[in-house]
Amino acid sequence: MSGFVQLDLTPILIGVLAAIACALPGNFLLLRRQALIGDAISHVVLPGIVVAFLVTGTIATWPMMLGAAGAALVAVVLIEAVKRLGRIEPGAAMGVVFTAMFAAGVLILEQTDTSGVHIDVEHALYGNLESLIWLAADGWGSLLDPAALAGLPPELPRMAAAAALIALLTALFWRPLKLSTFDEGFAATLGLPVGVISLGLVVAAAVAAVAAFDAVGSIIVIAMFICPPAAARLMTNRLERQVAWSVAFATLSAVLGYVLAGWGPLWLGREHAVSAAGMIATVSGAILALACLLGPHRARVGAAREG
Repeated sequence: MSGFVQLDLTPILIGVLAAIACALPGNFLLLRRQALIGDAISHVVLPGIVVAFLVTGTIATWPMMLGAAGAALVAVVLIEAVKRLGRIEPGAAMGVVFTAMFAAGVLILEQTDTSGVHIDVEHALYGNLESLIWLAADGWGSLLDPAALAGLPPELPRMAAAAALIALLTALFWRPLKLSTFDEGFAATLGLPVGVISLGLVVAAAVAAVAAFDAVGSIIVIAMFICPPAAARLMTNRLERQVAWSVAFATLSAVLGYVLAGWGPLWLGREHAVSAAGMIATVSGAILALACLLGPHRARVGAAREG
C-alpha cells in the first residue's frame, strides 16, 4: 500500500479534483447551450502561453499558467462582447473568438521566430498526470506527517484550491445562477445582473480549465465540461440532483479511467500503460453513452429537442 500512496494516490486525487472543478460550471454551461466553452478555452490559451514565454523567457509552470489565464479571461470578455454586440448565438461567438485567438497565437509564434521552442504544448494537451507522484510518502501515515506533506506535488494544492473556490462560488450564487440559467428575462425583472452572472460563470469555467491544464491537459478539461453534466442531465430533471450526479460521474470517470489506464493493458496481457488523460476522457464518454441508452429521462430530453 505504500507504493499506492507514493505513486497513485496524488494523480487520482488531482484527476478527481480537476474533473469536479470542470463539471460544476459545466452543468450551467450545458443548460445555457455554452458547453463548448471548454473547447474554446483550450484553443485560446496558445497566444497567452506564447506571450508569457516572450515576456519571461522561460517555460516554467507559473508564467505559462498566468499567460493562459490572461488569454482565457480576454477570450471570455470577447465572447460576451461579440455575442451581445453582434446579437449572435453563443456558439457562433465562441467559434469566432477562439479561432481568431488560436490563429493569433500561431502568427505570434511565426513572427517572433519562437516556433522551434518547446512551449510545453504536449502537457497542455495530454497533461502529466502519471508523473505527479509523491516521492516523500511512506504509507498512509504520511498523510499526517508535515515533512511528507511538504513534498506533495504542487499541482495537488493548486487544483484543490481551484475546486474548493468553484464549489464555494456555486453554493454562494446558486439562486442567481439557477434563475438566470432557466429564465434570463425573469431574472432581469428581479434586478439580477444577468450579464455579470453570465460573464462570471464563464470566468469560473476559465479558472477551472486553466488550473487543470498543467496537470491533466485539455483533453480531460473538454471532456469534463460536457460528459458528466450531459450524462447527469439524462438522469434527472432537477438541477440539484443533476449537479450531484455530475460530480459522481466526474469522480467515477477520474478513478476508473486512471485505474484502467495503468492496469487495464496489463490485464489484457500488454506490457505498457496508456495515457491516463485519454482513458479518463474515454470513460466519461462511455458513461455518457450509457446514460443516453439507459437514462430515465433520455426520451424526454430527445422530445424536447425535437419540439
